[in-house]
This record gives sequence, structure tokens and C-alpha cells, in this order.
Amino acid sequence: MPSDSALHSLAALATRIRRHCVQMTSKANASHIGSCLSAADLLAVLYGGILRYVSTDPNWPSRDRFIMSKGHACAALYAVLAECGFFPLDTLERFYENGSPLAGHVTHKQVPGVEVSTGSLGHGLPIATGMALAAQRDGLPHRVFCLLSDGECDEGSTWEPALFAPHHRLDNLIAIVDYNKIQSLGTVKEVLDLDPLAEKWRAFGWAVREIDGHDVTAISDALTQVPYEADRPTCIVAHTVKGKGVSFMENTLLWHYRAPLGDDLRLALAELEGRG
Repeated sequence: MPSDSALHSLAALATRIRRHCVQMTSKANASHIGSCLSAADLLAVLYGGILRYVSTDPNWPSRDRFIMSKGHACAALYAVLAECGFFPLDTLERFYENGSPLAGHVTHKQVPGVEVSTGSLGHGLPIATGMALAAQRDGLPHRVFCLLSDGECDEGSTWEPALFAPHHRLDNLIAIVDYNKIQSLGTVKEVLDLDPLAEKWRAFGWAVREIDGHDVTAISDALTQVPYEADRPTCIVAHTVKGKGVSFMENTLLWHYRAPLGDDLRLALAELEGRG
């Protein structure tokens, strides 16, 4: 378990990610701030204490692989990569500009630290599963982590690797579901109810744990202990809040697509500044 000071550092990193995301989406008049904010704590713990990588050598062969399947929340991934030294922080100011490498969905072209471009929902877990299978067959030690949205669990292409991975005993594969319970046009329960989500993954043969996806201690504990069972892939169902960290965005469908402008920007940054 990380020390209290390390946990404080992780929480501070999550706050910085949120600030960057608010500023980036505002400047670009871009969508998906709610999706970015719900994933900030998960990304902070992954990059702040779990993933094995060398930021100055993004292609280091022994690195763990991370796939951001919910590619619409790209601002959060770009923010944590910049914070961890993959590229300069001022690069974030070019988010979503014409000609910028930081496109509006996750892109790997000219962006150090990004393994693959994502954004078409349901593609990330199949890619991650293929990477895990290749590592297993080549006898390589790296792990493959994949962060999914709950909305993309509507996709059949998500459930194909969910069947495939246990069959091939891919215990080097970790799927994390950002279960904020709101997708683009409504709540998950209204659009296509996923509950009981954890039991579905268990029925497919995964070792599963449910956690509070905003508790850095719980996240660290869950991720430090993977794999939970030998020869089984891991699924962590992280219960989160859409728009977490900005009170007027939390659990509000509007902030899936709306950009924080004017007074909304000032209020959001003021709240996040108060979190220090």
C-alpha cells in the first residue's frame, strides 16, 4: 500500500488532470469534459504508481501497455501523459487545434505514450486482448491495461474479447470499467441497462472486483493486487461520478457534450483550485 504522502500525491495529480481537462475543453470548445473528470483518479493512480514505463523512452520494450478505449475522454489521457513527462505541458494548449497532434479522440500519431488511436467505442478491449495474447505467446512480462466506458459495454465487440480472454488464460490483461452510469444520450439504465455488471464479467470467466473509482486508496489497492487469480483476466468495475470534482457537472447529462465556457469555466476552476 502506498504511503500517506504517496496517496496525497496521487490525489493532487488527479486534481491537476481535472484542471487541465477543464482548460483544454474550454479553449477548444470541445465535448466530453464529464467523461474526462470521471476517469481522472483512475488515470492518476495508473500513471502515478502502477504502470511500468519510462516517459523518456515511450517505446521501451518492457513497458506495460495502456489502452484508453473510451477515446472520447482523450483530454484526460493527454493531461496525465504531459504531467508524467511524455511531452511538455504547454503542448496541451494546442488540444483540438487544426494541425495539432492532440486530436479530439485519442490518437497515437506524434503523441508519445499513446499506444493506439481509439474513439470508435468497443475497439479498445479487442486490441488490448490481442496485445495480451501476443505477450503471453512471446513469453514477455508486460501487462496490458484497458480503460473502458460503461456505454461501450453496449457493444458486441466488447463482449467478444470478454469471452476470448478467459479462454486463453490471459492473466496479464486488466480491464477497468469507468462506470459513471451516464452515456451520450441518457443514463445507462435508460439506454441499455448493464446491471448486474460485475456479475456479467464473472459469468464470462473474469476475476472481478468492484471499487469506488474516486478513492485513490481503493484504486491503488485494487490495481496493486492484479492479477486476482492465476490464468484469469482481471476486471475492475470502478463506480464513478460523471463530472466528478466540479459540483455543477456531477451526475449531469448536459456535461457529456457541453464545453465549460465563461462563468462555467471560472466556477469550475475555482472549485478545483480549492481542492489544491
